[in-house]
Amino acid sequence: MSFNMIAKKSFLLMVGLVLGINTNLQAQHQKRPNILFCIADDASAKSFGAYGDKFIKTPAIDKLAKEGVTFENAFNCNPKCAPARACIVTGKYSWQLEEATNHFPKFPAKFKFYPHLLMEKGYKVGYTGKGWGPGRYTTKHNPAGPVYNKHKLEPPHKGISNIDYASNFEAFLDENNKKEPFCFWLGTKEPHRFYELDSWKKAGKRLTDAEVPPFYPDNVTVRGDILDYAVEVEWFDAHVGKAIHSLEKRGLLKNTLVVISSDHGMPFPRVKGQLYEEGFHVPLIAYWKGKIMKGRRVADFVSFPDIAPTFMEIAGFEPDEQMTGKSFVDALFSKKSGQIDSSRDHTLLGKERHDIGRSNEDGTNLSYPVRAIRTQQYLYAHNIQPERWPVGNPEYDFRNCDGSPTKSFLINIDPYDKDYRFYEMSFAKRPEEELYNIQKDPHCMVNLANHPTYRKVCKELRAQMEKELIAQGDPRTLGKGEIFDSYKYYGKQFDYVNGKSLDFPKKD
Repeated sequence: MSFNMIAKKSFLLMVGLVLGINTNLQAQHQKRPNILFCIADDASAKSFGAYGDKFIKTPAIDKLAKEGVTFENAFNCNPKCAPARACIVTGKYSWQLEEATNHFPKFPAKFKFYPHLLMEKGYKVGYTGKGWGPGRYTTKHNPAGPVYNKHKLEPPHKGISNIDYASNFEAFLDENNKKEPFCFWLGTKEPHRFYELDSWKKAGKRLTDAEVPPFYPDNVTVRGDILDYAVEVEWFDAHVGKAIHSLEKRGLLKNTLVVISSDHGMPFPRVKGQLYEEGFHVPLIAYWKGKIMKGRRVADFVSFPDIAPTFMEIAGFEPDEQMTGKSFVDALFSKKSGQIDSSRDHTLLGKERHDIGRSNEDGTNLSYPVRAIRTQQYLYAHNIQPERWPVGNPEYDFRNCDGSPTKSFLINIDPYDKDYRFYEMSFAKRPEEELYNIQKDPHCMVNLANHPTYRKVCKELRAQMEKELIAQGDPRTLGKGEIFDSYKYYGKQFDYVNGKSLDFPKKD
C-alpha cells in the first residue's frame, strides 16, 4: 500500500473518530434533561387552584399539577426573598449561610450555586426577571445564572414589571444553537408590591370574590388589596403558560423537568417575613411529561435546601459536597401518593435580620431571631429575643412588613376598637414560645404553648429542633447568634434619628 493511501485512510479514520466523538457528545447532551424553574415573588401556596384556591385563576399551573406531582408539605426555610432564594441556589439551610442568612446581604464568595455548577458541566444556563436577591454577590453572574431581561412589554397595570419573561425565555432558547441541555430560572417580580390600586376593577373582579384570612378584618380595604394581589398572581401564571407553550412548540417539553414555586407567602402583614404557616409554606409542583406520574400528591416534607441537590441529580451529577439538603428525586418518580420517605416528616425553619428598622441605643441593626420546627401536626417556634419587636420598631414603621392598604388600616386601628386584636396579631410583641396545632388551626390563631396539656409537646419539639440545629452548626443555637447582627446591610439606608427610609425601594 502506498504512503498516500495510508495517509488518506489515516485521515478518514481520524475524521470518523472526531465525528463519532462529537456525535456521542451531542447524544449525551440530548439525553441530559432540561430544567425550567419558575418562581413567583411573594405568592402564597394557597393562592393556586392546586392548593385549594377558588377565586384566583391559575389555569396553567393547575394543569401542570394535574399532569404532574403536587408537594403538600414544601417549605422555604426562611420566609424572606434573599435568604429563601439563597437556600435554593446553594442547597444549604439558612443558618449555614453566614451573611446570606440575612436579607439584603453580600453573598459570601465561598458558597457554590447549582446554576453555576451546571454551567461548568456543559449546561446552558440563564434567568429572567428576579434571580437571587436582593443583595450583592461577587461572581460574574447572579447566583441564578446569566441574565436575560432584554425583552420588554407594556404591562396591563402600573404595579407589574415591564420585563417580558416569556419572550426572554424564548430568546434564551433561540440562543442555544448547540442544543445543549439547559437550566433556566423564570423568576417573575410579581406579585411583589407595589400594586396599582384597584387594578382588580380593570380585571373584572368583584369584592365578593376575595377570601379574607381570619387574622384580618373583613372589609372593603382588605378585600380590594387581596384582589389587587390576585391580579399579579395571575400574571405569573400567564407567563408560566407561555413558557410551557414555547417548550411544546419546539419539541422540548418531553425532555424538560418543570418546577413551580414561590419564595414565600403574600406581601401582607403576618405573612411575608413571619414564621407563621402562610409565610413559610410554599407551593411546589413538578411536571415532566411521561416521566412523572400525573395527578399525584406527595406528603413528604421538602425544603428549599433540597432543590439544588435534586436538580443536580436530575442532571446526572453528584450534588456538590457543600450541599446539605437532601434530593427528593425518589418522591418525584414514585408511583405512589402520600408519604414516600417516612424520614421526611418535619422541617426546620428560622430567621435572623430581614429589613432593618429595629435598633438598640447605638443604632445597631438588630435581628428578630426565631427557630422553629414544623411537623405534620404542630408548628413550634422559639422567639429567641421576645423583648424585641418582631416586625421592626413602631417608630420605624414596622419595616419588616411591606407598605400596603392592609398594613395602613391595621396600624391605624384605635386601641379601644374591637378590631384592635387584628393589629396585635400582626405587629405586637410575641411570647418566647409559640405552639400551634396546624391540623386544627392552620392560620395559627391559638397559641397552645402555655397550656399545661402541651408543655411536654413544646419540650420535646424544642429538644428535637435544637439537636438538629446543633448538628448543622447553627451559630444561634450554639450561643454565637450575635454574629448575624454584625453583618452589613446592603439595602437602602435608614434614618434612625427621624425614623424615615432613605429612598427605600418599592420593589426588590
